[in-house]
Amino acid sequence: MKIGQIRQSLSGFYDIYSDGQTYRTRARGNFRKRKITPLVGDQVEFDSTTLQEGYLLKVLDRQTQLVRPPVANVNLAVVVTATTKQEFSTNLLDRQLVALEVAGIQAVIYFAKTDLLDDETYAQREQLAQRYRQIGYPVIIDRTAFSKASLAAIKKELAGHVAVVMGQTGAGKSTLLNHLQPGLDLATGEISQALNRGKHTTRKVSLIPIADGLVADTPGFSSYEVFDIAANELTHYFPEFVQLGQDCKYRGCVHINEPHCAVKSALADGDVLQSRYDNYLQFYETIKNKKVIYNKKK
Repeated sequence: MKIGQIRQSLSGFYDIYSDGQTYRTRARGNFRKRKITPLVGDQVEFDSTTLQEGYLLKVLDRQTQLVRPPVANVNLAVVVTATTKQEFSTNLLDRQLVALEVAGIQAVIYFAKTDLLDDETYAQREQLAQRYRQIGYPVIIDRTAFSKASLAAIKKELAGHVAVVMGQTGAGKSTLLNHLQPGLDLATGEISQALNRGKHTTRKVSLIPIADGLVADTPGFSSYEVFDIAANELTHYFPEFVQLGQDCKYRGCVHINEPHCAVKSALADGDVLQSRYDNYLQFYETIKNKKVIYNKKK
């Protein structure tokens, strides 16, 4: 029996990487009965007679699990954020960052399309990047799109991680992957992607080795639409609020109406981004007003 990592899944076959070799396997018959779906990124036990014939026996415990793309044990996400005036949204960026915090996945922010900005807008984005760095998020921004320096910075972040690339449609996720790994030739048909939303045109998911890390070749991660947390837990997923919250007068302060609130005090001093706080309030209201669905099918 061997232990390895699923690097690719395609039509019921699982390619498992172990000790420098790739083994093609099928899952044991009782997996379906037990409702176990092996995912790319899973650490597994398997048995194999040749590189082409083997059986996947057991899926080991997962650290994280994503629905889109269906990948397990992702511990890093590159959030590709289009910076043009028409596309840029701190609301979407913060929504993605909260979703990653909830999932326990480290975020790296990549500001894309900077070559399309005028100097004044670029200066604003650079200033904002610095504010996010102060919160603790690595931010990669360069005046030139896909510059050597920015690609080197991303590769440095990827080293040793299982990563996924995420961002809004048209942000340039596939283009970034193609720049990170020339010859990858991922379809950059963002428009056809938008038209086919919900239709899975390919059932293949792979992890590709890039810069001493592994990256899912399918851009994704859309589960930031709805937060599956209680409203009073939201504050735990804003790192700067966690830090400041230790000085709030009331334990369990949600930084809205409570007196002697360190977060609101920092906001007044300009030490908390107004846009982050506004988005926090909006997310809080969204979660609070969300209807609870009982007897939800598992």
